[in-house]
Amino acid sequence: MVSTHQSEEDARNGHILIWINGTLKPRAEAMISVYDSGFMLGDGVWEGLRLYNGKWAFLGDHMDRLFEAAKAIDLDIGMNRAEVIAALEETRRANGMQTNAHARLMVTRGVKMRPFQHPALSRSGPTVAIIMEHSKPSIPRPIRLATVPHLRGLPMTQDPKLNSHSKLNCILACIAAEKAGADEALMLDIHGFVNTTNACNFFIIRKGEVWTSTGDYCMNGITRQKVIDLCRSNGIPTFEKNFSLVETYSADEAFLTGTFGAQTPVGEIDGRVIGTGTLGPLTTRIRALYKDMIDQVAEIE
Repeated sequence: MVSTHQSEEDARNGHILIWINGTLKPRAEAMISVYDSGFMLGDGVWEGLRLYNGKWAFLGDHMDRLFEAAKAIDLDIGMNRAEVIAALEETRRANGMQTNAHARLMVTRGVKMRPFQHPALSRSGPTVAIIMEHSKPSIPRPIRLATVPHLRGLPMTQDPKLNSHSKLNCILACIAAEKAGADEALMLDIHGFVNTTNACNFFIIRKGEVWTSTGDYCMNGITRQKVIDLCRSNGIPTFEKNFSLVETYSADEAFLTGTFGAQTPVGEIDGRVIGTGTLGPLTTRIRALYKDMIDQVAEIE
């Protein structure tokens, strides 16, 4: 199997320092309580950030999404934006990272008094942790997808726009895809239209047009939006719309978007080869446009 988060092995990751509630700890010593609400109940939110040339790409967008999610679940992070960014920078400097690094910034409701659900039992304040690894994507071939029965939830159940610690639905989708011999799961929305994968946002290309889902039932991916904006500003017809598996199977190209892999080509869906099964020309162009944007962001932020 190939993972959309597959990276080159890097021995330095065995000796990273991890930021937990203001203290940098060696990887082997970076631990939280079994009473932590994130461990016990998946009660928390997180962000994944990518480091390019000493700069965190789209840092403002990630901070917006983190604080919006925390407010939505009534979680006080206990830090303002500047303090969170300072913690990221402290961790980056402590690990000597300049580029090809990935950060997972996690916030939970903190340690509970007793092992039960009610949020009022979390009285000691939030747990904030930053794992930062040397991470250079290494995806050897286009991804294979399998459609699974698992759906991303309705907003009144678990809003898919929340980057929450409660990922079991997506994990079960991933397991189902692996059982079907694929790398990742293609998930439909509640109406049966193509939506997203278990870990990334999903795009197809048909006759020179770029299509992605309406966005109503998928993660509000930052890379997803950057790709949409890039395409539209460069004259590439791009649509957020409902489309079916029938239209997907006959696409000329398909790719995934995410903070880690940027744009990952898809070669096969449910045993059907997509286009030539290789990285296509328009996906290649979008990748180049995105790289140019990243280079510009790294220079000006």
